[in-house]
Amino acid sequence: MGCRCDTVCGLIVGSVVGALVAVFGAILMPVGDNIIASTVNKEAVLEPGTTAYENFASAGNPFYRQFWLYDVLNAAGVVELGEKPEVKERGPYTYRTRYLPKENITAHENHTVSFLLPAGAIFEPSMSVGPEEDEVTVLNLGVAGAYSSLDHGLLNFLMQSTNSSLFQRRSVKEVLWGYRDPLLLSSLVGVFYPYNGTFDGPYSIFTGKDDISKVSLIDKWNDQSTLSFWDNPYCDMINGTDASSFPPFLDKKEPLFFFSSDICRSVSAVYSGSHDLMGIDVYRYKLPPRTLASPVENPDNMCFCRDELVTRNCTLAGVLDVSSCRGFPVYISLPHFLHGSAHLSQAVHGLSPSEEHHFTYLDVEPTTGFTLRFAKRLQVNMMYGPSTKITALQHVKDYTIFPVVWLNETATVDEETADMFKKELVSRIDLLDNLQIGLMSVGSAMCVLCAVAACVVKRGRKRNIIA
Repeated sequence: MGCRCDTVCGLIVGSVVGALVAVFGAILMPVGDNIIASTVNKEAVLEPGTTAYENFASAGNPFYRQFWLYDVLNAAGVVELGEKPEVKERGPYTYRTRYLPKENITAHENHTVSFLLPAGAIFEPSMSVGPEEDEVTVLNLGVAGAYSSLDHGLLNFLMQSTNSSLFQRRSVKEVLWGYRDPLLLSSLVGVFYPYNGTFDGPYSIFTGKDDISKVSLIDKWNDQSTLSFWDNPYCDMINGTDASSFPPFLDKKEPLFFFSSDICRSVSAVYSGSHDLMGIDVYRYKLPPRTLASPVENPDNMCFCRDELVTRNCTLAGVLDVSSCRGFPVYISLPHFLHGSAHLSQAVHGLSPSEEHHFTYLDVEPTTGFTLRFAKRLQVNMMYGPSTKITALQHVKDYTIFPVVWLNETATVDEETADMFKKELVSRIDLLDNLQIGLMSVGSAMCVLCAVAACVVKRGRKRNIIA
C-alpha cells in the first residue's frame, strides 16, 4: 500500500513538474522575444560596430541595371505617312552599378549620418545580348527635348540645317550615356547623361540611436528636408528610407515608404506575400497600381500632374512628368506602360505590359527590416506631337508619350551573406522557438500523462480495497 502511495505521489509530482516545465516554456516566449528585440535593435543602429552599419558603409552586393531599348521599325512611315510607331524592344544590355562605397560618411549630433552615393556603370558583356556598340533606331532626344521649349519655326530650321529628324540611329552606349547632338549645338545628350563620376545626394538619414523606429528614415536629401519640384507640400514630402533598409519588426498590414531620386518623389509599397530567399523568410512589397494612377482615381496624385494638355486634363494614368526635376522633358512610367491608360499603349504598336516582368518589388526580412532582394523597373519616355511648322511632324495627329528605354535594376543578397544572416539571426530565433515549443509540449504531455496515470492508479487501489 505504501508502494502504491509512493507511485501516486510520484505521478502527482511528475504532473506538477510537467506543468512547471510548460509554464517555463510559456514564460520563455516573451523573454525570448525581448532578447531578440534587444539584439536586433542594437544591431540595427547605424553606428560603427553594428551589422547595419557594416552593410551601410560598404558597397554591398552587386547592383545590376538591365536596359531594353525600343527600336523603331517604321520611322519613315511615322514621319512621311503619319503611321503609328511600331517598336521592338532590344536587350538586355547590362551594367554593373553602385559598386562604389558611400563617400563622405559623417555622423551628426542630432543622431543622423550623411553621405554621398557615387554613380558608376560598368558594361557586363556576358549578361548582355550584344555589345553596347549595337545600333538602334530611337526617338531623337534632341528633337523631343526641344519640342516643348523652342519655337517650332526655329526648331524646324535647326532640324533641316543639321539634317535631324524625329528618329535617329544611335548606339546603345550613346543613347544611354550621352553623345554630341548637332541640334543642341553639340551639347552632350543621353537618357542617363551625366552618370559616371556623379553623385546622388547628399543624403542625411537617422541612425536610430535615440529611436530605433526612425532608423534609416531620410532626414534630408540635397540638404533639404522637402523637395521643390512639385510646388505642393504633399507631393514635395520626403517620406521613408532609400529602400535599402527599413526600421525593424515590420507589420505586414502597414505600407513601406521610400524616396527614389530616379523618379523625384516618395512612394509606398504594400505587402503582397511571403517568400523563401535562400532559406530566409522575407516579406514581398510591391508598388500598388494607384502609385501612378490618374488624379481621377487617386486624388493624392493631383499635385503630380504638371501638363494638363499632354495628360488630357489630368485623366491620364501611368506616367509621371519629371521635367522640373530633370531639367529635361522626361516622363517616367512602368515598363510597357504597365497600369497605365489604354491610350498610352495604343499610341505605340509593339508594347505588351506584363505584371510578372514589369512590376517593382522589395523582398524585406521582417525582423531586421533589411532589404535582401529587389527589382526596380522603370521606363523613360519623351513626348512629341503635331506641328504645322515642323516638317517631320506635319503628319503626326496626336501627342505621343514615346518609350525610349526601360530598365530593371536588381540586387540580391549573396549566399555568403545569406548564410551569415541565417547563422546569426534565423538559426537563433529558430532555436529559441524550438526550445519554447519543446518545453511547452513536453511539459504539457508530462503533466497530462502523469495526472491520468495517477488517477488510474488511485482507481485501481480502490477496487483492490473493495475486493
